[in-house]
Amino acid sequence: MPRDIPISNGSLLINFDHQYRLRDLYWPHVGQEIHTEGHPFRFGIWVDGRFRWVSDQGWGRVLDYVDDTLVTRVSLHHPDLGVHLVCRDVVDFHEDLYLREIVVHNETDQEREVRLFFGQDFHISGREVGDTAYYEPERRAVFHYKGQRWFMVNTMREGSPEGVDQWAVGIKEAKGKEGTWRDAEDGELSGNAVAQGSVDSTVALHLSVPPNGKARGWHWIAVGDCFQAVTAINRAVREKGPGAFVKRTQDYWRLWVDKAERDLEGMPDDICHLYRRSLMVLRTQIDSEGAIIAANDFDIAHYGRDTYAYMWPRDGALVAGCLIDAGYPEVTRRFFDFCHRVITEEGYLLHKYNPDGSLGSSWHGWYHEGEKRLPVQEDETALVIWALWRHFDRYRDIEFVKPHYRGLVTRAADWMCRYRYEESGLPRPSWDLWEERRGVHAWTVGATWGGLQAAANFADAFGETELAAKYRRAAEEMKEGVRECLMSSKMDCFARTVNRQADGTWAHDVTMDASLVGLWLFGMFAPDAPEIVATMERMRGRLWVKTDVGGMARYEDDYYHQVSEDVDNIPGNPWFICTLWLAQWHIARASSQADLGPARDILIWVADRSLRSGVMAEQVHPYTNEPLSVSPLTWSHATLVMTVQDYVAKRHELAQQRSGT
Repeated sequence: MPRDIPISNGSLLINFDHQYRLRDLYWPHVGQEIHTEGHPFRFGIWVDGRFRWVSDQGWGRVLDYVDDTLVTRVSLHHPDLGVHLVCRDVVDFHEDLYLREIVVHNETDQEREVRLFFGQDFHISGREVGDTAYYEPERRAVFHYKGQRWFMVNTMREGSPEGVDQWAVGIKEAKGKEGTWRDAEDGELSGNAVAQGSVDSTVALHLSVPPNGKARGWHWIAVGDCFQAVTAINRAVREKGPGAFVKRTQDYWRLWVDKAERDLEGMPDDICHLYRRSLMVLRTQIDSEGAIIAANDFDIAHYGRDTYAYMWPRDGALVAGCLIDAGYPEVTRRFFDFCHRVITEEGYLLHKYNPDGSLGSSWHGWYHEGEKRLPVQEDETALVIWALWRHFDRYRDIEFVKPHYRGLVTRAADWMCRYRYEESGLPRPSWDLWEERRGVHAWTVGATWGGLQAAANFADAFGETELAAKYRRAAEEMKEGVRECLMSSKMDCFARTVNRQADGTWAHDVTMDASLVGLWLFGMFAPDAPEIVATMERMRGRLWVKTDVGGMARYEDDYYHQVSEDVDNIPGNPWFICTLWLAQWHIARASSQADLGPARDILIWVADRSLRSGVMAEQVHPYTNEPLSVSPLTWSHATLVMTVQDYVAKRHELAQQRSGT
């Protein structure tokens, strides 16, 4: 189930699903630890003896954000209840505080008591064993804790001191107990004050709403490592008022997104909106200590018992690249620091990492058929160096780059030079960017070429001309190896993967794959080189989804979340990334404003297929356009941002050429 509206401050991340249920709560790192395990926190309303959870059928829901902020704007209406709710959710930009403001509009001409119920289903640190929940009368609040993980739940109505009006804590998921949320459905809570083990809680806030009028209330969860930490946050909310936290967070994000430097004049409004929204969604997925997380939608754990809540160096480098161009170096510096901390002594980065820098789970083994082999995706190492040069080239941030030159840049580049076939110059086998097959891949070679060129640029900048020449020579040998070994005479275009046989020949995998863009995306070949044009045109013909939804698949007969076996018409589900790569190619080879038309059409396609909130999934359903796999996917938003930047830069370049300036 997709996550429609994420909110975060870099340490506390909250995700809501399309029914407006809080589903994921991560702290103290974005992506680590999860304290819900995907279980829903419920929100319900009782009025005139009738009760409805917001997940029930019958609700009309609009889930969006306040423009240019990470403050949600959610509208809820149920015709059976005669009320309309408008909610704003924030994770405070500074404190580890989640806060929801609820305005209840009474659609009748009678004063009414409205009871709002909030159910907390914590699985602290990812498991329900050993949790405690209790009601504390001094602050009229409920606490959940385990070890150094504390959560304080409280409410307030306008004009009154804080404190819950009803509460219940109890057992869940054991002894046949569903949880205290069931207790709420008659409008009354038991008042049970403590429970231990697998526990949940429900609290209530009562509002008196005048005829055809409105009333306002707040619900919040303070997060910290001890009782004192969460009560200090609670005290600040009480003293300043919860509305102040909503306003200051709204103001902060408007300042933050106004740093976006690209001139978007002339772009369609929905593209401009999606560009700015994508920058903010990207920020929700980035931990304050540098890890750029691929996705934090916990529901994907039901697919393979693991999640995307890791830092893949490749994804992180591509996200960093777009943020560098957008004017956010303070975010990307921490990412490069992170990569420097985790790179191996030998000079390569491994599969993926947890947000705290520890090694993530992996399906890439160290052993195969009696031999040791490196479980790496070489593009992950190369693209970090490529992105770091992008940073330095734009900001000339010499004091930041200096400590990374030896420990990160030359260490990685030396390994890339060593990890090659001597006779062809090509990289030795590694896993492809889709993490499904080993071999020598077009994408990987293109990325490695880009990484070596970046390292050579650094070596020149630091006055090490011989080292720069070494890196450029290795890059040129790779390019020659691509010409000799990856060109398929059978298909008259490049193969996505080759494997060296025992007799020294190369076996070609000619499955059409969107990752072939790596041969030009990082500069190895010009986008209008004849062999690239032939490859891209064949790709477009074979991978475009032939339904009303459209879009580009990853590769022919893509099995991942496969919806249809009609691979002639649906080679795979449409991916935002792959579709945007096609737009980037049109932009890169454009020689007139008219040539930008196909790219503009693709950008509109992306905007039309994003959620109302602007959130983009990994894939969409080829018949219904529903989000598939994780949502939001950080890489999807980064590719949108990069494509818009490319479009604007090329349009400006073409305008200058036309004017002769």
